Amino acid sequence: MRGSKPEWQIKIARERIAILFEEARKIVGKDKRLANRYVALARKIGMRYNVRIPPELKRHVCRACKAYLAPGITARYSTKNKVLRIACSACGRINRYPLGKK
Repeated sequence: MRGSKPEWQIKIARERIAILFEEARKIVGKDKRLANRYVALARKIGMRYNVRIPPELKRHVCRACKAYLAPGITARYSTKNKVLRIACSACGRINRYPLGKK
């Protein structure tokens, strides 16, 4: 397929995305700007190698301002009517995710 990356590059990209999100989780309490930078780098790697960010990691990124969301630090988490509501403290947007039967 034209323009597709080799499988080994895609595998490395997935690993790097996971590492960057883990580092953002560790540092968000000390330096929010650095955590946001790690998320921006992870998104850039995902776009360059056409790799999706896994849904469990994607919930930690604000849909509006792309800031890293950490419970109690940069976001408020609540549930109401089987819906997870995540309010970003940077921009104020409320991201909603349905809580299914899983």
